[in-house]
Amino acid sequence: MSRFPVSVGRLPDEALLSGLATGDPELAVTFVRRFQHTVFGVAIAVIGDPQLAEDIAQQTFERAWRYAQIYDARRGSVRTWLMAIAHNLAIDAVRSRRPEPVAPEDLDAMLGVIGETPEQHALAAEVSSQLRAAVAELPREQGRALVMAGIYGMTAQQIADWEKIPLGTAKTRIRTAMGKLRSTLASPNRGDHGK
Repeated sequence: MSRFPVSVGRLPDEALLSGLATGDPELAVTFVRRFQHTVFGVAIAVIGDPQLAEDIAQQTFERAWRYAQIYDARRGSVRTWLMAIAHNLAIDAVRSRRPEPVAPEDLDAMLGVIGETPEQHALAAEVSSQLRAAVAELPREQGRALVMAGIYGMTAQQIADWEKIPLGTAKTRIRTAMGKLRSTLASPNRGDHGK
């Protein structure tokens, strides 16, 4: 029998997060069950490795437990906050792995389907969808350079060698793409989804 006046499964996300912070086991289990698919979806979308994605998901919930008391609802929903944690941990994991060379024709295909995975649906209503859309709007060569540097951890020299372009051109593509992303994501027109 539950100690709570309403079903734990019907509690708002913020109440479950508060319960997680207090260490209540019933609330913690409900919190993890509510968000486990979303968190794993974010991790697998970035990592592509189910085992590593499970580790990232576990680290995400550990971090949520550790920082639950500083969560600020004015900055986004609990779901958005968790997705950002998972995404950041996954990006860190990708950066720590050695980059594997990707053929340019394969990279074009990857950029073309960047928003078509099932995991993308878990991210679509939140901040990461804005980033993906901004990357998709970049000119192809800038998007490729940005993905090679940001996702695959390639240096400007490696990108120049791979693309058979001068080093200065590779650096310019990365710098220009980053500048466009900053401008796009900082634009007040990007909206707050009704919040």
